[in-house]
Amino acid sequence: MKQLTTLVWVCLLMHTGIFSQTANRYDIVIDELMADPSPQVGLPNNEWIELKNTSTNPFNMQGWRIVDLSGQSGPMPNFILKPDSFLIVCTGSAVQAMSAFGTTISVTSFPSLNNTGDLVSLRNAQGKLIHSVSYTDKWYQNELKAGGGWSLEMIDTGNPCGGLGNWMASVDMKGGTPGKKNSINAANPDKISPKLVRAYASDSLHVVLLFDEPLDSLNALGAGNYTISDGIGQPQGVNPVTPLFDHVILKLAVPLLRNKIYTVTVKTVTDCSGNSIGSVNMARLGVSSGADSLDLVVNEILFNPPPAGTDYVELYNRSKKVIDLKNIYIANRNATGMISSINQLSAESRLIFPEEFIVVTADALLVKRNYITLNPDAFAEVTMPSFNNDKGDAIILNEQGRIVDELVYDANWHFKLIDNPGGVALERIDHNAPTQLQDNWHSASTSSGYGTPTYKNSQYRAEGELKGDISISPEIFSPDNDGMDDYATIDYVFPKPGYVINISIFDAGGRVVRYLQRNVLCGIKGNYRWDGLGEKNQKLPVGIYIIYTEAYNLDGKSKQFKNVIVLARK
Repeated sequence: MKQLTTLVWVCLLMHTGIFSQTANRYDIVIDELMADPSPQVGLPNNEWIELKNTSTNPFNMQGWRIVDLSGQSGPMPNFILKPDSFLIVCTGSAVQAMSAFGTTISVTSFPSLNNTGDLVSLRNAQGKLIHSVSYTDKWYQNELKAGGGWSLEMIDTGNPCGGLGNWMASVDMKGGTPGKKNSINAANPDKISPKLVRAYASDSLHVVLLFDEPLDSLNALGAGNYTISDGIGQPQGVNPVTPLFDHVILKLAVPLLRNKIYTVTVKTVTDCSGNSIGSVNMARLGVSSGADSLDLVVNEILFNPPPAGTDYVELYNRSKKVIDLKNIYIANRNATGMISSINQLSAESRLIFPEEFIVVTADALLVKRNYITLNPDAFAEVTMPSFNNDKGDAIILNEQGRIVDELVYDANWHFKLIDNPGGVALERIDHNAPTQLQDNWHSASTSSGYGTPTYKNSQYRAEGELKGDISISPEIFSPDNDGMDDYATIDYVFPKPGYVINISIFDAGGRVVRYLQRNVLCGIKGNYRWDGLGEKNQKLPVGIYIIYTEAYNLDGKSKQFKNVIVLARK
């Protein structure tokens, strides 16, 4: 009888899940969520998340909670989630409707999921983090579906930290697949090394590192994985930040000096898929200082974007300070002249170092599509003030609300021979000249693509630069595609912007064989190439040729250049 009683108790304990395994991180994952159920496509108008048991063990979900940025849910009820099984979690009022699609449980205070920009986590009864997802509406990878009615699905549950690259909108005709395998389920392993995105000092003894994906939190704990230059050395303590573990806080034994630039190097750390950090493992950092007047200046502005384009404002740090963009704001003035439409450049600390550029825009991808960007990381995406196409103002504020720089622009500042200024940026000529001086602004050059976001302006000129000149290299070229001197390079340097040039190629008999460029707007410096072909792209004979360049500007000044070059062939 005693043995029978013991057996009954064992069965009861196993049934209630007390003998079920303790879950490790990623044993259960959030693999689908409905953050924006309206307008409905084919599923009930309810928010929910779906959990999947990716392990080989059953787990009792009793006491587990869903946590987001606004708070946490009540505990889950007693329920055994079997291996390779799904569970829908929602609020009590949605259980009946969602139960039609699969096993469903409710929790009190089910968090209201943001349509974009939320951090959702799953924690067990002891509060241990099992999985977290930080999504935005970009994860849909489909503008129509991002508008509502479609769930977000994980592609490969074996890659639980994949982020944007492992999620997209459901392709099921109902708008989602609650309670069953995802419609986009496929192998999508993470084989890419984690990257160190940037670093900053929250104070003189604490440094924060930001990575492009979650790290293995245990592996990231090693102090020997991190070294800071200039005698700082290894940290005294390391704290990977929950719940995503894509931030690591270093506690230093030696304080950092203000406005001194250091370099942090990371080695050995791995992401949650085991990929070790690669070559992108270094970042500059420093203790920031507040921005005063003209420490940051408006360096370039696009206020009349091309079709399917967007405005941007480029800032330049002309000071010797390390400045935190978290303390910088962009704004304009309303109809009464009051400062309005104030927007913070970064919600998290982000440093701009001396002589660096940062481009402020609502959509970095659109800017990159329309213009060459030599530094694709030098963007700050914000809600932009409105900039009129004819005239307006761009204001930069510090954390005290004081004006750091202000530009009152006018479309009439554009180069007069430009028929349509749409898509043409205004560039500052000299960082140190007054912002509001009209002569310190000029249209971006034709050769630059009418804009130079993230790098030195095509019209930049500081006092003491070279005088106007045209030079040709090499003196003898052989356009035979052998990789040696296959083309002639025509370099120009002018004393100020606004020059228009014509380049013609003459043979030894004085006949024009090629009109290389006609009425093109130049920057301060640039170049063009001649491939040795004629006007009709025909092969020209070997011999001596004259490259004739005519340059002029709206001030009535002009200059002509004649350069001799020899075309040779093997």
